[in-house]
Amino acid sequence: MRRTMTIAALIAAAGLLTACGGSDGGDKKEHADKAPAAASSKPGAKGQDKTYEVTLEVGGKSKTNVFYVAGSNGNEQVKLPWKKTEKVTLNSTERKVGITVHVVPGPVILPDGKAAAAPCSITVDGKQVDEDPGGPTGKHACKYTLH
Repeated sequence: MRRTMTIAALIAAAGLLTACGGSDGGDKKEHADKAPAAASSKPGAKGQDKTYEVTLEVGGKSKTNVFYVAGSNGNEQVKLPWKKTEKVTLNSTERKVGITVHVVPGPVILPDGKAAAAPCSITVDGKQVDEDPGGPTGKHACKYTLH
């Protein structure tokens, strides 16, 4: 139990550090190959606000901690599977720079008794823009930059 809580705390801390900045521009390459999100329900011509519907999901069974940043942010212990949908409105400056939304799932216990990250995904305006299968390897988080 202590090991699981330590892993969850480390994952949450990593998510907080990611949310606080420290980007060296590496995100540009990561998202360059992804298609832009589908048009939102509120059109956003250049210089205007634009609203997105962002859905964060964490799969699996049992309970775990989930750290997320979207329209709001939080760190909650949740029962899996977990899903949160929020409207995120960006003003013209935020659209120019981009705002990153992300979810960092905590660990779950695998059938072999080992702890591993839960799977996650992010959907923007009905289109899946990032996912992580979870497990013992991988990035253990999902993130996407809205423009």
